[in-house]
Amino acid sequence: MRVTMISFTISGCQLGQKVSRGLTKLGYDTKQFTKSAHTMDSDAVQVQEPLGKWTGKAFEDSDAILFIGACGIAVRSIAPYVKDKKKDPAVIVIDERGTFAISLLSGHIGGANELTGIIASIAGAQPVITTATDLNGRFAVDVFARKNGCYISEMKYAKEVSAALLAGEEVGFYSEFPWKGELPRGLVPYQKGEKKPKLGIAVTPSFQKHLYERTLYLVPKILALGIGCRKGTSMETILGQVRKLCSELMIPEAAVKQVATIDIKKEEPGLVAYCRDRNFPLICYTSEELLAVEGEFTESEFVKKQVGVGNVCERSALLASSIEISSKKTNGKLIHGKYAGNGVTVALAVEEWSVNFE
Repeated sequence: MRVTMISFTISGCQLGQKVSRGLTKLGYDTKQFTKSAHTMDSDAVQVQEPLGKWTGKAFEDSDAILFIGACGIAVRSIAPYVKDKKKDPAVIVIDERGTFAISLLSGHIGGANELTGIIASIAGAQPVITTATDLNGRFAVDVFARKNGCYISEMKYAKEVSAALLAGEEVGFYSEFPWKGELPRGLVPYQKGEKKPKLGIAVTPSFQKHLYERTLYLVPKILALGIGCRKGTSMETILGQVRKLCSELMIPEAAVKQVATIDIKKEEPGLVAYCRDRNFPLICYTSEELLAVEGEFTESEFVKKQVGVGNVCERSALLASSIEISSKKTNGKLIHGKYAGNGVTVALAVEEWSVNFE
């Protein structure tokens, strides 16, 4: 997590140094700035440009921003840049004496509430958290989604879930995956055939199941997309074939973690451009690695003569979805086999995964 901090006085600069060192020990990537003319031998970089301009840059390249000074300074500085709670960085304020650490923006999704507690512990400050679910000790769906790496389908329903739980109402819960820990108070597990709440949460990589009148989908990023293609296939053609498959399965792009293929395609212009455009890592395997994947696959003799293995998309998707759990390799599972068209073959596999309430 990238944390950018700025101070305005000598005392603030000294406190920033203390917080920066503490966060760095915990694995955070920190950058310290100051508007003070005196850095007191700290690592802080003096800021010469207007604070508003500095804040705009920090909004673009930081996961969290810490203002060491007055709340008013922070509020005025960030006001022009606050746009979307799904994307805005966490913003925290701590006074220069380290008395109070305040979670100001993106408390849940951005992680400001959690980071505020950590900063308060380092500085010896009192953490100030104002979000209702935290104050009342209730389940916060946006915090849960962030910690489990899930995409929130609709913020409107996320707000309704929080409101319902705060009002003491029950909210349904369905998961295609096992979960660790106890189900939080207010969530009712889905039971087929039993009466269910009108509002519910569904943890699934697909929008196919409509389990409640109003369903909040939480989509984990756990799918591997295996792709094979002819030489010279364009990015648009690859994108079109992937979209056709995902549309049929009602799978959002947010569920895709990475793209996999055979190593001779690692510099295929259309495939490389597709991954770059969609911000997907491209994982490449040798024909020997793909041949070693166990299972039944839709083989092609023509493809085998060309690249040494009769099926690229299914084997590469399965291999990419294999993960290590407790030093043991666990294979993924194909959720859709070879899907061919326009010189492109696509397959989808899901890695072993579980929901974590702990």
